[in-house]
Parts: sequence; C-alpha cells; structure tokens
Amino acid sequence: MKDVLDELAAARRAMGTAALPAGDAYTMELRRRYDAPVEDVWNAITDPERLGRWLKPVTGDLRLGGSFQLDGGEHGEVLRCDPPRLLRVSWLFGPEADEWPGTSEVEVRLSPGLAGDTVFELVHAAAVGEPMFPTYGPGAGGVGWDLHLLALTRFLADGGILDHDEFPASPEGREFVRRSAAAWGEAHLAAGGDPDHVAAAVEATAAFYAPEPKAR
Repeated sequence: MKDVLDELAAARRAMGTAALPAGDAYTMELRRRYDAPVEDVWNAITDPERLGRWLKPVTGDLRLGGSFQLDGGEHGEVLRCDPPRLLRVSWLFGPEADEWPGTSEVEVRLSPGLAGDTVFELVHAAAVGEPMFPTYGPGAGGVGWDLHLLALTRFLADGGILDHDEFPASPEGREFVRRSAAAWGEAHLAAGGDPDHVAAAVEATAAFYAPEPKAR
C-alpha cells in the first residue's frame, strides 16, 4: 500500500478560479512529475490505443476541432492542441450536459523536467453552480483524476493497467480514495471553503467513490 499512497502524495492539489464560455468557474488543479520524457507522456494522453489503457476506451476524431467520447459517457471537443506541450478539451458528462455547452473544460500542460522527466499539470474547470459541487466539493472530479493519474503512473512505468472497477473496492483502493478525498478537502479549505461544507463534502465523496461493502 505504501507505493500507492506515495503516488497520492506525489501530486500537489489546489482550487482556483477561471472563466469559461458559460461564465465563472472553479478549478481542480493537479501538478506532479512522471519519470518519462515529455514525448512519451504526450503520446500516452493523445494516442487512442494508449489512452484507453489507463483512462477509458475512447472513440472519435482526436484532432483540433474534432470530437471524442469515452466509454464512461464523458465527451467533448478538442479545443486546443499544441504537441507535445498542451491539450485542452471540453469535458461533458451525460446527454443532458450538451444543453449547457462551455460549462466544463480540462487542460493538460506538459513541460520537461531537469532529469529527463515530465512535469504534468492538469486543470479541470467547472462552471460555478454545477450540481455536483454542493454535495461533493472539488473531490467530485478530483478523486476521479487522482485514480486516473495513478493508472497513468502504472501504465508509463511498465504498461500495467489499473482496474477502475475493482481497485476502489479493495482495501488499498478504499484507503487511497479516503486520503484523496481528504486531500481535496484540504485544498478546498485553503481556497476559503466553509469548514462544515468541506467536512460533509469529504465524507460524501469518499462514500461515493468507495461505498461501504454490503453486509452478507
């Protein structure tokens, strides 16, 4: 379990603000390093075959102006693509989300480290007032990204694949989720979140991603 929790601690998390086409937004921000060159990390986040092995299977036209859809229902358009440094996409979930375009975007920035590694930054901006925030806070998306970046770590290291269904239900995965939710709670507090709201959101987020096993 130590290796998994070390990976969780390797990322810096923050909340911020942004402007989206639909209006004011809050951001979930992650920054960490990967022991791989920029070109390899870029390929892992843009090549459909490799992307599907650590994120989710993807279909569509992965080029500037093209649209995509993930197997889990997330979908959007490629808004900016500057290989191998910057990728920005709109990020919507579910058919109803299409009625409110411009409400969610994800941007990934890559830069070379001093030791041939890669500095990886992910910023997910979601419109203020989106329905998940009152209950889950930034952990609504933040815990999901922590899980996917753990999967990316394993994939870049040796091609290993993290089972996104089984891992959160395992003792190791439940602890990872609990600590991830708490870390996003700390970022929420640092951004000025109400302590009572933050505490409730952390608890709700952990229960959502890793619910208690049902008694037999």
